[in-house]
Amino acid sequence: MPELDTAALPRHIAIIMDGNGRWAERQGKPRIIGHRAGVESVQNIVRAARELDIDVLTLYAFSTENWKRPPFEVQALMGLLKTFLESELATMVSNNVSLRCLGEKNRIPPEVRDILDRVIRETADNSGLILNLALSYGGRSEITQAVQAISQKCLAGILNPEAIDQAVIEQHLYTAGLPDPDLLIRTGGETRLSNFLLWQASYTELYFTEILWPDFKKQDLLTAILDFQKRQRRFGKTGEQAKLTHTQ
Repeated sequence: MPELDTAALPRHIAIIMDGNGRWAERQGKPRIIGHRAGVESVQNIVRAARELDIDVLTLYAFSTENWKRPPFEVQALMGLLKTFLESELATMVSNNVSLRCLGEKNRIPPEVRDILDRVIRETADNSGLILNLALSYGGRSEITQAVQAISQKCLAGILNPEAIDQAVIEQHLYTAGLPDPDLLIRTGGETRLSNFLLWQASYTELYFTEILWPDFKKQDLLTAILDFQKRQRRFGKTGEQAKLTHTQ
């Protein structure tokens, strides 16, 4: 396998962690077993991202649409989230990982939200990997809430409508202050964004793999990054212009 160009690593990697349920079903096991196996993949990939000195890792853990799943499955997922946060707090602190949450946090059960807030608070000063958990997250909801917040500022006379530009909108998104994803990985064989980072992924390189999330390992992450490094990111420019910009 070719070696990674450590000078051309993506700053921000986003992952749609898909395939837990199908992984379990293929083994004749309950879906929750697949979700438990998926937690192990989360731990492995967070560790790998930290070892690679990736700046930001965003994991699509639970979407706004996932609330429509059977109540027992939602309850089990919230329980797994609580257990994960409780068990990983010390590791995040010792490994300089800063946890953040993207999404409608108020919809998360109070007992889970309490530990989530605690981990966010106790890792806030860490300066290493920023780990975003997208929880009760939906891209359209995020943009809608940003528009509502901007509208309120306009009505209050704080903001002139003519001053609204892309930078203003970005300041009102959950990811304010963070770079857009350079690479978005989706496991599980599907090839869609599923309402994930719709604004931020405008120029993100997309990588789809058939590998189900519980089977996604560090080597698979490296394969995705290698694929990313073969691409030329032009951002609307010609290939020659992009090369010139890259060498300057």
